[in-house]
Amino acid sequence: MKKVILAAAALLCLCNAPVFAQYQKPTDPEVLEKLETWRDNKFGVLMHWGLYSVPGIVESWNLCNEFWVKRPEGSVYEDYKKWYWGLADEFNPTDFDPEQWADVFAAAGMRYMIFTTKHHDGFCLYDSRVSDFSIAKGPFADNPRADAARFVFEAFRNKGFMVGAYFSKPDWHHPGYWNPYYATPDRHHNYDTEQHPEWWDSYVSYTRSQLMEICGGAYGVLDILWLDGGWESGETFGLSSLLPGFRAVSPGLLCVDRTIGGPNENYQTPEQSIPDVQQDWPWESCITLSDDWGWTPDHRYKSAGTVIGLLAQIVAKGGCFVLGVGPTPQGLIDPGAEVILSQIGDWLGRCGEAIYSTVCTPAYNSGDLWFTASKDGSTVYAIYALPEGKALPKTLEWTGNVPLGSVTILNSGKKASVKVSGEKVTVTLPRGSRTEPVALKFKVQR
Repeated sequence: MKKVILAAAALLCLCNAPVFAQYQKPTDPEVLEKLETWRDNKFGVLMHWGLYSVPGIVESWNLCNEFWVKRPEGSVYEDYKKWYWGLADEFNPTDFDPEQWADVFAAAGMRYMIFTTKHHDGFCLYDSRVSDFSIAKGPFADNPRADAARFVFEAFRNKGFMVGAYFSKPDWHHPGYWNPYYATPDRHHNYDTEQHPEWWDSYVSYTRSQLMEICGGAYGVLDILWLDGGWESGETFGLSSLLPGFRAVSPGLLCVDRTIGGPNENYQTPEQSIPDVQQDWPWESCITLSDDWGWTPDHRYKSAGTVIGLLAQIVAKGGCFVLGVGPTPQGLIDPGAEVILSQIGDWLGRCGEAIYSTVCTPAYNSGDLWFTASKDGSTVYAIYALPEGKALPKTLEWTGNVPLGSVTILNSGKKASVKVSGEKVTVTLPRGSRTEPVALKFKVQR
């Protein structure tokens, strides 16, 4: 019942309009060029992996003493924190295979990736020189791939992905953020920074050092720096002063200072939600494949059809879609997720023309139909997002986006029978069509 309630809440969330900070368009030509490449790619993956993967629980948040957090009944908060931090002595992903990850996500039709180098719990998925709280310092230390992020980025670069580093600005493990002298009432730093400026300075210095470790060249050229923890601004640690050096290593690096707005939020990121209408600025819906960002043993995955329907809606509204998939504690992509991702990739292999490198069209929605267009506007694509559990209808109908000539079904390459009456369009699907989302292609008058 709990999972049903969570799933229902997640679906409701997808219908709610996100609140955007004011968008400021970048001026750096290399950033603008990379931003357009990213917008053409449309579909990516966001991988949460860390201590929370070991027991298969929600990522980091059980450490946070807020009213909505649900720890085990009867647990004592300070004892729970000690248990959670102790998971660093158990995280030993001996099957760690980033090439398998890259193969699975490439087969899914994804074209960019974002990997958690550090979540709010402060545990590093790379070999940090300024912290021992790291995958490279625990039981995995003797593994030749202990510097995990290095091998993840390399595996995905070899598959042609745009490569992104997720990094949490807050760090609940660092005493400069949550100092043990005080209780930790919520997600924010737990003391008055004016009373203890030396504590705050230690956190700021530490955060700057870690960002320089990740973006300073040791981990190769990055395409995206995805900064989470939007209750802290990147300017807390001088993000604007760091970015020129990062972009000297990674030209055009996209910076995503989430929810902050201003010049360092190069695209915006509604979480578990989709805007109600088209947006003019670059944005990305980040939505999980299951109910959680990380891997959990009792996961409930969305179907391939549901994910494709979300992708069609997001792209028709002008956005990109990053799908949250958490690797297992052993270091692999779960077989159940792999099956669904393979089905998505099969559909994109046949119908991806309607998704990749498309742009918005003014008439972009009619019921369960979502419309995209080629960049010159001469070709329109109609994507029917087949509702979960429904049979494929015999006909598809809409108003506007009137075809000139024939209509091609991208799923099969066949021509569809089309009838036009004024602005009303009726397309009859061939008998025996697969029960799956349908993508149509046709010319329109420019």
